[in-house]
Amino acid sequence: MLGKIKLAVIVSLLAFSLSGRCAGQQQQQQPPRPQPARQQQGAMQAAILIFDGVQIIDYTGPYEVFGQAGFKTFTVAERPGPITTNMGMIVTPNYTLDQSPQPDVIIIPGGQIDPALGSPKVIKWIQEREKGAQYVLSVCNGAFILAKTGLLDGLSTTTFYGLIDSLKTAAPKVRVLSDRRYVDNGKYISTAGISSGIDGSLHVVSKIRGAGRAQMVALNMEYNWDPDSKYARAAFADRHIRQVFGRNLRLDAPAISAHKVLSTRGGNDQWEVLWEIESASGAAELLKLLNGKLAGEARWSARGAGGAADANAGAWRFVDETGAAWDGAASIRPVAGAANKYTLALRVERARG
Repeated sequence: MLGKIKLAVIVSLLAFSLSGRCAGQQQQQQPPRPQPARQQQGAMQAAILIFDGVQIIDYTGPYEVFGQAGFKTFTVAERPGPITTNMGMIVTPNYTLDQSPQPDVIIIPGGQIDPALGSPKVIKWIQEREKGAQYVLSVCNGAFILAKTGLLDGLSTTTFYGLIDSLKTAAPKVRVLSDRRYVDNGKYISTAGISSGIDGSLHVVSKIRGAGRAQMVALNMEYNWDPDSKYARAAFADRHIRQVFGRNLRLDAPAISAHKVLSTRGGNDQWEVLWEIESASGAAELLKLLNGKLAGEARWSARGAGGAADANAGAWRFVDETGAAWDGAASIRPVAGAANKYTLALRVERARG
């Protein structure tokens, strides 16, 4: 009996030893996971204003950047208790406005900004705390909040691509740019929409800690950061198409029973949208409807058919807000083998002459 017990103990110890070796071997085969920089006590502090309706990536993108860069990063709200983001995420702020420490960097995100924009307490907090801060960064339509403080008067800014004109009206003393991913005025930096807040945050980190530190943060986040990027959504040529069909490129007409966007692509000087349409009307009738919409809502001037004998193609010319001429062209073709289905291609490009 004693011999059996000794044998069982030896087998158990051998199994434990082998399992430990296997686990060790597995751990050695797995590459180490990169760890973000720790937020040390006494580190520079980054305060992110949040409010009900805040856009998630507007504040979480900068939070990730500054946190990984070693800043003591925290959220601030007007009142204690949870806030609800624009997509339903529930977040509890670290501090109220009255309790927050003095930050070195203030981040003002966007989203459903009306409550924050209309709060004298929020505006006053920014005006007071910016005096002790090195930088103030707005993201997306958070530029409206920053502009209301008066700190941008006489300076330049940018915002979400669909709100460029609205900001020009709301902040007549501010020069609103549509061709920048972020705008640097020195102390006050603003970014365009959504993910551009990550670029602006990396830019601020580079100003404080150097380009190398910002590059390391971007690499650790697996973010393709290009400080010289010309990607500015508001400058894309599709703005002329969106002015007619809206941001979702809807084709609303009684004659069209259904439609979907097959592709939408281009750049600053040209853009093309391709739709699939279901309609009992013929191609020529659909082109007539399109012509009426472009002439009526966008004031595009028809220039005749795209081809000498092509009744299913159209051409237009229009002038943009800067006085530059653009050409538009459309063609409608039936989908092979599908009754009452068509593809509509609409293209705009800068006029060459």
